[in-house]
Amino acid sequence: MMKCFIGIDLGSTTTKAVMMDASGDVLGRGITNSRSNYDTASQVSKLEAVVSTRLELCRRALGKVEGMQERVDELVTALERNFRLELFLNQLDDLQMTCKHNAADVRHADIGAELTDALSEVFTRMRDQLVDLFGPDVDRKSDFFRDLAGSVYMHKAEEVSEEAGLPFDVMINIYDKSIIEVENRPPNEELATTFLRALDRVMNEMGDMPVEQELIRELVKKTLAIELEETYVVGTGYGRVRLPFPKEHIRSEILCHGLGAHLMYPKTRTVLDIGGQDTKGIQVDDKGIVVNFQMNDRCAAGCGRYLGYIADEMNIGLHELGPIAMQATKSIRINSTCTVFAGAELRDRLALGESRADILAGLHRSIVLRAMSIISRSGGVTSEFTFTGGVAKNEAAVKELKKLVFENYGDVKINIDPDSIYTGALGAAEFARRAMEA
Repeated sequence: MMKCFIGIDLGSTTTKAVMMDASGDVLGRGITNSRSNYDTASQVSKLEAVVSTRLELCRRALGKVEGMQERVDELVTALERNFRLELFLNQLDDLQMTCKHNAADVRHADIGAELTDALSEVFTRMRDQLVDLFGPDVDRKSDFFRDLAGSVYMHKAEEVSEEAGLPFDVMINIYDKSIIEVENRPPNEELATTFLRALDRVMNEMGDMPVEQELIRELVKKTLAIELEETYVVGTGYGRVRLPFPKEHIRSEILCHGLGAHLMYPKTRTVLDIGGQDTKGIQVDDKGIVVNFQMNDRCAAGCGRYLGYIADEMNIGLHELGPIAMQATKSIRINSTCTVFAGAELRDRLALGESRADILAGLHRSIVLRAMSIISRSGGVTSEFTFTGGVAKNEAAVKELKKLVFENYGDVKINIDPDSIYTGALGAAEFARRAMEA
């Protein structure tokens, strides 16, 4: 049995989980879309962290086998990819059955049998296209089931409904109802079973190995059999009051982000977190204890929600905002970071002939200027600076932040970890570990 400590950060847009061992080493991380059903969001993110932990334990076990060291990363990467494929196909089968069930409730004249046949054709075409997304070296834009399945379903359903002479809106309504049910259900088989089926795919893909395939299989089975004990769980984040934990298992996101940033970068003294719903400027001491902080007030202006609204207004994906802004030749001054007025100003700028790249560059600068004001009120930048939260993955926001920090505070070291979105969950997991030590 392995004692594990879990931190869950329930944000307004994504829920993150981190699992660590008794020595404080991170074993696994998990992330999912936040839902109105917060119990489900925390369960799914925790399940993802368990999957990640199982893969890490496999990596450690295989790394000890003589001759395997040079191919461990390749094998574990292939195992994760094929595990995701198996899990995805499992959910896709569930979605197809759920759509078929909900189609039976459709009250529409004379389309019952045709609708069932059309849905079967949609899922056949979906499966052919989606399986290719899990091939080696394929860069998926998302790992969330809804994101992958949704866009392809829309496209295939439109094709099939037109061919069959069926109402497209009926097929969309069936999907909208079904996807919610499927997302809120856990996998219908044991993770170990899914892992072993994925391992069979890996062995077929990779061919000859430095050791016997049976030895690899036995090691993976042994690793999957290790019992992971949820010794202590701590919750945090925007939706922490809705987490299904007792009060003593809840910590504020300010404390968790401060401690999490300290664990990643011990010399950090200033932390900026731009999340989905709020922006936080945090000052910590040499032990990661919060000594001062400031937050945005009243609304989510300039946060992840705001960027999501802008992406919707421009009919592009959230992940496209940064790359487009990086193509700008100038930065347009944006007067409002208020979500209510942003759409109108955006449309006005476009109507005046401004390029969307220049507009987006201005929007990113406006957001970071607001964040810099919050940092200033919290005490400014005194030493190493760490940028966390989902917006830390936005290259245009990072570019503006580096520029403004240099202009105001000089040549300060800025830390941006690839896993910065997990900072709050990491701090929560450390609080869980310390609670047991105490």
